[in-house]
Parts: sequence; C-alpha cells; structure tokens
Amino acid sequence: MRGSFVGVDLGGTKVAAASLAEGELGESVVWPTDLSNSQAVVSQLADLVTEATPGRLDAVGVGIPSVVEFESGRAVSSVNVPLADVPLRRVLGERLGVPVFVDNDATVAALAEAHDENLRLVARNLVMLTVGTGVGGGLVLGGRIYRGSTGGAGELGHTIIGLGLQGEEDVPPAGEFPQAGSLEAVGAGLALDRFANETARLYPESTLGRLAAEGKTPTGGDAVAAAKAGDEAARHTVRAWAERVGIGVANAINTFDPDEVVLGGGAALAGELLLGPAAEVARAYAHPGLADHANIRLARHGIRAGVLGAALLAQHEVEHTAERSATEVS
Repeated sequence: MRGSFVGVDLGGTKVAAASLAEGELGESVVWPTDLSNSQAVVSQLADLVTEATPGRLDAVGVGIPSVVEFESGRAVSSVNVPLADVPLRRVLGERLGVPVFVDNDATVAALAEAHDENLRLVARNLVMLTVGTGVGGGLVLGGRIYRGSTGGAGELGHTIIGLGLQGEEDVPPAGEFPQAGSLEAVGAGLALDRFANETARLYPESTLGRLAAEGKTPTGGDAVAAAKAGDEAARHTVRAWAERVGIGVANAINTFDPDEVVLGGGAALAGELLLGPAAEVARAYAHPGLADHANIRLARHGIRAGVLGAALLAQHEVEHTAERSATEVS
C-alpha cells in the first residue's frame, strides 16, 4: 500500500519518531522525554510527529511503555511515563487530524523484528525483549501480534527471575513495580547503572572507580564502554547484568517455544557483551528440548526497531481497515 506514516517510540528517557513512505524509513528525530505530566507528553508527541513528517501524513503509530487497551489506545497502566488512563489514540488523533494507533512499545518492536530489511515477514513465532530504562516484551505468534485478553501480554520484564528461596522460606511480600527479583529490577538499564556505581565503589582503581573519583556518576553506558576497552572490573559488571537478562530469555523460550528471541532497546548497543553471556545462560536454563531450536540474536533493526514497528503498526491497521471496507462493499 502506498502511503506516508510516522512511527513514534516513547521511552522513559527519550522519544523518537521517523516517517515510513514507499518502504523507506526516514531519519529519526529524537528528543528527551518530557515526564512532567500527561498533557506535556501528549503535546510533545504531537510536536515530534509534526517535526518528523516530510509532507503528507496518513496515520501515526505509537509505541509506549505501558499496558495498552488497543481498541481505545488507552494506557491501562504505565510505570515509566505519566500516561495511565489517558485515551492516547483519541487525544493525539484529535491533535494531529489523522488516525492514530497505540500499542505497547515492545510489541511494536517485535513486529518490526519479525520483518527483514525488506519488510517481509520472516519469523512467525518471535519473542522480543526490549532492554532500556525498563524491560519490555513483545510477542508475535503465528505471524500476528499477540496482545492477550487485556492488551497486557508480553510484560516479560515483570517475570520473577530471582527470589533466592530455599526450603521452608516464605515468599517475601510483594512491593511496588518493578518487583524485587523481577527481570526489570535486575536486568534493565537502570540496574546496570546501579551495578556500575557499585563497581566504582568496590574497585576504585578501575575505570569506573576513577570516574567516580572525578566526581562523576558512572552509568551503564560507561560500564559498557570500559568493558569494550578491556577493563576487567567493567567486563565482570556487564557480564553479571547480561547473565540476568539471559534468565529472562530462558523463561521466554520455556514459555513460548519461539523460533527467535530478540534482544533490543538501548542495551543492545552493548552488542556481544550482552548477547554472548545472555545466550549462554539462556541455553543452560532453557528446557533441553527447546534450547537448541530458538535463535537468540540482537535486534536486526537496532534501536530503530521501535519507530519502525510503530510505523508498520499504523500501515498495517490502515491496510486492514481498507481491506475490511472493500469486503463489506463487495
């Protein structure tokens, strides 16, 4: 179908948008996310779409880090951005004057990753883990997005990967999300930030330790850069984080028996430092009958999977509406 669409990837740290026209994805426009309130977020999204639109605009797709009621585009719950109960599909559509489709950010990234560089569907059963400020999950099962009964399917960041219970110990009381021991709590980018600071404290002679001594707060990005440069303390820190992500991958394999598990989000910039330990741990913890089938890889579309998937969502929904209308007429 010919048309011009814009995909938006909203995260807790930054928001990106890019146009999709004639099978070509344009350059991304990236801004820091305005988290002051829901009205500010909506205004920022509208301005960003306008900035990213080269001319004609047929529809907009938006991926947000929230459980989404797809029909209304309402964020049922939202942990990292202030969008809970906001009917984003209607509100943003009224601002822009075109159809808007809203889905979970990891879900639209999964849709992108199920397609190759030529936008052909190449994986019918795929699980996507997006590791960034939080950890999201997206599911493509049987070649279609799987949303579950409420739109919340794929919240794999909230699976529990480490309570450390032994024998007769009671399960600890539940707390606020992300729960202690969840994949998001120990495997997100914010967790790597914490690990980097702890490494700086324990190893003052390391690269991270020297950054702290200069009055800087080491980040997960600093840890990855130091690890790539050969700093042993940083390499150990990044590996420990990647192994926790690997437990999440194993859970995904054991639950869905997919063709592929894809690691995306900003953390994928760690490359083999993430993929190697995560895949090694995942194959050790996945069921023997499933571990060798699933291909574990980094996102082929890189950090742009979110905007591409959101744009594809808009395109597919417009195409579906057109096909349905044509069928009703005939």
